[in-house]
Amino acid sequence: MLVAGIKSRPVYQGLTIQPNARRHIFALEGEGAQALLDRRAALDETALSRSEILYVARGSQGTGLDDALRGLGADMFFTAPTIATLLFRLKGSLGTAHMGTRLYISGTEGFIGQAMLVALEYGMDHASVITEHRGSLARRVQCVHCKGITDDVTTSPFACSHCALPLLVRDHYSRRLAAFQGVNIDAEEPGSAPNPEELFL
Repeated sequence: MLVAGIKSRPVYQGLTIQPNARRHIFALEGEGAQALLDRRAALDETALSRSEILYVARGSQGTGLDDALRGLGADMFFTAPTIATLLFRLKGSLGTAHMGTRLYISGTEGFIGQAMLVALEYGMDHASVITEHRGSLARRVQCVHCKGITDDVTTSPFACSHCALPLLVRDHYSRRLAAFQGVNIDAEEPGSAPNPEELFL
């Protein structure tokens, strides 16, 4: 859909290492690891001694990104088997964080949104979290009819995984849900939904 001017649509500025941060927490998914590796020149020994890297491979498993991240020599490095495990660990890290901690998130939009929810839960302002999109454009979509959430949506319309309605994927994004909105595309004339198009690869 990609409509210009949608104010709720997230904007990812890219990872910029904040040298004066008291602590750096990096939450990375898949190709999001490369965003940090691309900034290794900004990570001196002092910054790395105050850094915690949380990583889940997802689609990048077996590409060596985990070894490259471990090789940076951060104070703490954790590889999670799933996004849920990484988010649980992130909650623990933010629960003991002090003023001056900076959070950096990189990966797919769905991952960034879910990690951002954790940050908001722990009192961080969304504008202070540093984000970079890397990887698939697949979306996390909430059906506005049944309220179910479907991850990794690449087509529009698509069948809701909860109620099976054909949903048009909108560019309107809910920060509270960390999801784009999906609306029934053939509500007035059931069965008239167009064929799905691959839009978010």
